[in-house]
Amino acid sequence: MKDPIWVPLYLCIFIASAVALYRQVAKRIPYRYTSIPQGNDTIRLLRLLPSKDATAAIKCQLFNYSLAPDIKSHRYEALSYVWGDENTTIPVFIDGYVLSVKANLHAALVHLRDRSFERILWVDALCINQENVNEKEQQIPFMARIYHQASRVVVWLGEAANSSSLALEKIRDAGGKKSEDSPNNDLIRQDSPNNDLIREAILALLQRPWFRRIWILQEVGVARHILIMCGATEIDGHAFCLGVDSLKDLYKARAGLQSLIRSVTYLIKGAIFRPSYGLDRASQEPLGQLIDTYHTHEATNRHDKVYALLGMTSDDINKAGLSPNYEVPWKELLRRLVKFLLSEEISVETQGDEDIAVIKSKGFFLGHVSRVSTSVLDDKQDVYVTFKNLSWLDVQRGLSETHLILQLSAILIKAGDIFCLLPGASKTTIVRPCKDYFAIVMIAATPPPTDLYTWKTVLARDFLLAWDWRN
Repeated sequence: MKDPIWVPLYLCIFIASAVALYRQVAKRIPYRYTSIPQGNDTIRLLRLLPSKDATAAIKCQLFNYSLAPDIKSHRYEALSYVWGDENTTIPVFIDGYVLSVKANLHAALVHLRDRSFERILWVDALCINQENVNEKEQQIPFMARIYHQASRVVVWLGEAANSSSLALEKIRDAGGKKSEDSPNNDLIRQDSPNNDLIREAILALLQRPWFRRIWILQEVGVARHILIMCGATEIDGHAFCLGVDSLKDLYKARAGLQSLIRSVTYLIKGAIFRPSYGLDRASQEPLGQLIDTYHTHEATNRHDKVYALLGMTSDDINKAGLSPNYEVPWKELLRRLVKFLLSEEISVETQGDEDIAVIKSKGFFLGHVSRVSTSVLDDKQDVYVTFKNLSWLDVQRGLSETHLILQLSAILIKAGDIFCLLPGASKTTIVRPCKDYFAIVMIAATPPPTDLYTWKTVLARDFLLAWDWRN
């Protein structure tokens, strides 16, 4: 008979071996999500566990959290990033179980992980079960509140590359110069062997994929505090915008890049003015204006070119059938969108997965654009329109043109473009004459002058319009 003193020892060894075996097996078992409880606007948050070893595996935990206004807020951070290469994944561990994430997210988590303290984050790829379409549709409407309620939105541009740290330092220096009202910024203009390197580094940074993605617009467009990270280098979002604006000469000749950067910095600069008590719908923009401005941004799923903007709009989109539903075919979603922005009275044709809608309708020719002055950095277009129905009083005053200030759009307005009004539409549409149709420049530009209704039946004509998001 064995000495009784060895029994507890054997038991401890057995338990330790079992635990070790369980941990080894768990590392091979995929993480399985549990359902998010209904009610109380519940989401998941990620607890990123600390590690003093920068090369250690990422370990974290998921827990439920309510966005209900009567519950005290967590001081979590929300991550804004792009998913990156779909074919490159790296495992992370959630409660000891494995879940594969894209390499770009893994790099972000490595840089965000603290040596001693846990960090609370919201990360879409982990906090939403991406394999569950119903959960995605249920969680997407919360995203505007998630990013607004976050104590900080962290923008991850990616790993350091192409002298990105140098680029961010020069942008920071340029922002400091601008905040001091320095009349000239000579950071790049001075003759120096490093000039070309600095220019190329800044341009490479501004051409990173993050600036082109549609989802990031909402993520920074509702945020109250923004931090931008690239590798180990960090810069405050407002300082970044000041610097980029002051270095506009570097990219002003590149119209496409200028438009992308302008649309993002415009939203980031507004962060310091957003209230902490909740989203202010009154200060948000109509969906038509958002679509006109941002529809050239990229999305992996076409539906997201609409759904990614819903959290930024002042419109009630529930009545239009535009609430997130990925089972609705793209051509039907685009048809619903056009009818919502224009009128139920029009005829809309869409085809398959094409980013184009053909609209047939009676309409009214209101006038043409005589000249345009565009200020990209001010996000405005000064448009001068010659309307067909100049009143006797306008003629007496010598007012041959009407001056309109419009939000900058993805497709810039040009002289010769036409203002028209379709039946039932609350706003004018700006179109551009083509060979046998009119291309839509802005689908929802501005309310028509009130005195246009007195003669619009006289000017009714057939319109064939094409709204092409591919151009």
